[in-house]
Amino acid sequence: MALKAVHVSDVPNLDQVPENVTLALRSRHFSKGIDGGRASFKLPKFLVIGHRGSGMNMLQSSDRRMKAIKENSILSFNAAGKFAVDFVEFDVQVTKDDCPVIFHDNFILAEENGAMSEKRVTELSLAEFLCYGPQREPGNVGKSLSRKTKDGRIFNWNVENDDSHCTLQEAFQKVDPSLGFNIELKFDDHIVYQEEELVHVLQVILEVVFEYAKDRPIIFSSFQPDAAQLIRKLQSIYPVFFLTNGGSEVYIDVRRNSLDEAIKLCLASGLQGIVSEVKAIFRSPGAITRIKESKLSLLSYGQLNNVPEAVYMQHLMGVEGVIVDLVQEITEAVSDFFNPANEGEEKSLSEEKQKVKTKPQFSQRELSFLLKLIPELIQP
Repeated sequence: MALKAVHVSDVPNLDQVPENVTLALRSRHFSKGIDGGRASFKLPKFLVIGHRGSGMNMLQSSDRRMKAIKENSILSFNAAGKFAVDFVEFDVQVTKDDCPVIFHDNFILAEENGAMSEKRVTELSLAEFLCYGPQREPGNVGKSLSRKTKDGRIFNWNVENDDSHCTLQEAFQKVDPSLGFNIELKFDDHIVYQEEELVHVLQVILEVVFEYAKDRPIIFSSFQPDAAQLIRKLQSIYPVFFLTNGGSEVYIDVRRNSLDEAIKLCLASGLQGIVSEVKAIFRSPGAITRIKESKLSLLSYGQLNNVPEAVYMQHLMGVEGVIVDLVQEITEAVSDFFNPANEGEEKSLSEEKQKVKTKPQFSQRELSFLLKLIPELIQP
C-alpha cells in the first residue's frame, strides 16, 4: 500500500560508505566496471537464480523436491551453489533489535503449550527468532515450526534436510563469495509503512551489505514500491529491481497492478529492472518490447519457471533470467539450451539414448504462433 507524503528526494544517503566497497558488480559472471547506474546497467548473460536457495518449501506438495532442503538457509544456499546458478534469492526482514534475518513469511507459527502461536518476525528479537527450528548448539532443542498456506491450512514444517535460521551477516560469511545474492527486501503487504521506518530498516540492511559483501554480486528487489525507491536513493552501488505479479492480484497501490505501472515506477526512480511473475509476461508479451525500449532489464519468477520449455520460451522472448525452485533441473536444461553438443561430434549409441533433454526446436512460424497462443492459455 502507498505511503502518505513520501518524498524520496528528501531522503538522505547513508552518512558513510566504507572505502573498500566495490562500485561494480564483479564476479565470474560480471565484467568489471558495470555499476549500478540505470543507464549503463546490463545483465551480461541469461541468469538462473535459485529461489530461496535451492527452492521454496511447499509442505502441502507431494513432490519431494519441494521439501528436500530447508528454504532460506545456509544449507540451501550452498546446495544451490553446487550447480550453475548465478544468484540465490532470499527474503530479508529486520528484527526489533535491528538485526537483518533471512525468512520469507511475515509470521512464525509454532505450537506452544498445546496451542498454535503466531508471532510477527519483525516484533521478535534476534534471540527469540533463533529459538525456532533446529539449534546450532548440540543438545539444544528449538521450538517446532509450522507453516500456514494461503488457503489457511497449517502444516508441520518438516523437510528432509533441515537447518537453523540465519542472519544476513552469516549468509555473507558462510556462502561461497562468488555466488550472487538477490536480496528481496521483505515487507508486509497489509501494513502502511511510514517513511522513517522504511529508511531505518533499509539502512540497517545496507550496513551489513556494505561491511560484508566485498566483491559478491548483489541485486536488491522488493514488491514494496517505496522501499524500492528508497533503497535506490540510499545507495547507487547495487542495482535495484521492482518485483511485481503484473496484475495477477489487484492492490490499492496502482504501482503494483501491471507491468506498465512497473515500467513507470522504474523510470521515475532510476531502478534498473523488473522481476515479474512469469504468467504476466506470457499474458502480455508486448510488454517486453516496452521494457526493452525503456532500457530496463527483465527477470521472472513463478512455478512455470520449473518447466524447461517455459524457460526457453522466455529466453527467446527477451527475458534475461529466471528465478527457479528446481535448481538442478533448470540449470542443466539451460546448459543444454546454450551449450548444445556440436552437430559433427560423434557419439556412441548409448550416449545418445542417455541424452533425453534437448533444446526445443521452434521455427519462426511456430514461435509466432506460440506467442499468440500463450496469452490465451495463461489466464489471470
